Amino acid sequence: MAPDRQQTRRAVLRVGVGLAATATLAGCAGGGADTGDGNTTTATATSGETSGPETTDDTESTPADSTPDAVGTEFVAGGFANPLGVEFPPGDSDHPHVVDQAGLVYVASSDGVRDEPFLDVRDRMVDLSGYEERGLLGLAFHPEFGAGDDRVFVRYSAPATDATPDDYSHTFVLSSFRVTDGRVAHDSERRLLELPQPQANHNAGSVAFGPDGSLYVGTGDGGGANDTGTGHVDDWYDANDGGNGQDRTENRLGSILRIDVDTDGDDRPYGIPDDNPLVGETGFDEQYAWGFRNPWRFSFADGDLYVADVGQNRFEEVSVVEAGGNYGWNVREGAHCFDAANPGSPPDDCPSETPDGEPLEAPIVEYSHGTGDLTGVSVIGGYRYDGDGIPGLRGDYVFGDWRADGRLFLAHPPDSEGDAESDATGLWETSTVDLEASGGDDAPGQYLLAFGRDADGTLYVATTDSGTPTGDSGAVHRLVPAE
Repeated sequence: MAPDRQQTRRAVLRVGVGLAATATLAGCAGGGADTGDGNTTTATATSGETSGPETTDDTESTPADSTPDAVGTEFVAGGFANPLGVEFPPGDSDHPHVVDQAGLVYVASSDGVRDEPFLDVRDRMVDLSGYEERGLLGLAFHPEFGAGDDRVFVRYSAPATDATPDDYSHTFVLSSFRVTDGRVAHDSERRLLELPQPQANHNAGSVAFGPDGSLYVGTGDGGGANDTGTGHVDDWYDANDGGNGQDRTENRLGSILRIDVDTDGDDRPYGIPDDNPLVGETGFDEQYAWGFRNPWRFSFADGDLYVADVGQNRFEEVSVVEAGGNYGWNVREGAHCFDAANPGSPPDDCPSETPDGEPLEAPIVEYSHGTGDLTGVSVIGGYRYDGDGIPGLRGDYVFGDWRADGRLFLAHPPDSEGDAESDATGLWETSTVDLEASGGDDAPGQYLLAFGRDADGTLYVATTDSGTPTGDSGAVHRLVPAE
């Protein structure tokens, strides 16, 4: 059953260091303004400069802009179940909105974490218990939020409906809500998109506005039986044979969708950008790119879309995604071939394009489930770092793996000064960086779930020790220079 609506975990939500950025991170200090009705818990705010270790005449210091071996973490807020997102309204660096998979969004500030949630969709979701990939999976503020548009856009897992096939799991829902007096008006929900989901896994969930003002929405391949089948070229377009990522006529799974939420279409509550790649072609007008398994978090930098896609048996990947791009699943896993009938071993036949001559795009990052500096089991997409607090990360793509093991991953673009060019496959040079709790704060949890970025470019990590949408071990930390 869903959690009792009266049990908002007020007793366990807590806040650590104040959320106003420190002088080192943003050049200012102080508490943030309350965004709602002032109903907050008490918290201790901390401000002031954060400095690196002192050096003496005998000690050779490391250049400030060199890649660090470690970054620090400052505790921001905790007591969540499974925090899957840390989102900020446009222009805001003081009020992270923490998206909890259990169906709640809480606002943290220098005054504490609100007693009442910003959003509560538990009564509209599927029941959650144990390990789950369903739930409240994404939140995005309209680009004009606070300046004329009061909408937020929410992605969650709803029960099956009368229109859902009998053997399907649940319904993918993308909705808009309006915010009144600092909280979502729950009676303002407008469902924009509903998709039947075959299985409970591979739900993706990212929603984010691009620099073009369009809303981008990630969909997984549907999970479960869609990993099976031959995976041979002749079977790519059979949705029942593991090909949802390649199917552009029967469903919109395994894709990045792109829609215009400021207009309505003739038969849908959103518009379609005229330059979407399948407009006027065979396929769904909403589809922007395809060939994904389970895109888990994406972000924009300098107009480019960075998408992390969770692999199956052998490889994880990150791609710079372009309109009309085919990113290979389920014929490729990362930069390698994949055979759904034998997922532990690649097939002998390894095509680089579809039968129609459509190229399969290569990722910029790949790492294995085996050995090497970068290893893991489930990639967590992050951001290109453009903040001032940690100069050694500037320009790098900062990301990680669900099995964090106290570290994050860095991908260095090939045009970075001092970095090697990408190899013949187009893969970027990668490295790892350790996480070190600062000032006696609690360390992040062992499982990494998501990243966040505020208006100043400061990055945040959301973690948990449980890995399930229950309990209260979920926490959010800010990345700062290591002490």
